[in-house]
Amino acid sequence: MDIESLREYCLSKPAVEETFPFGPETLVYKVGGKIFLLCSLDSDSLQFNVKCDPEKVIELRERYDCVQPGYHMNKKHWNTIVVDGSVNNSLLKEWIDDSYDLIVASLPAKAREQLKGKK
Repeated sequence: MDIESLREYCLSKPAVEETFPFGPETLVYKVGGKIFLLCSLDSDSLQFNVKCDPEKVIELRERYDCVQPGYHMNKKHWNTIVVDGSVNNSLLKEWIDDSYDLIVASLPAKAREQLKGKK
């Protein structure tokens, strides 16, 4: 996965907005106004932060070397994924999907209903 395929994948999800609230070097994807993925544009290798179920966060870090505690994020809920080729794109997409789904589930019921109509 490269930055362009990451971008395309995130934007293919319903109601996603691409923003730069932290400056031009940090790409941020939101749904319902809440962040589900952040990506540094000034690092040598592609890496991004995704939200994760606290029950899985430690398990993923222990199982995969490319999964680290969320850089500049709440370590209980966020992981940093280093795209180093050690896991396949489908697993990377699964982690992105999980993050998106966690954020959607946290939205008010009315916002979730509006999202269903956009699928």
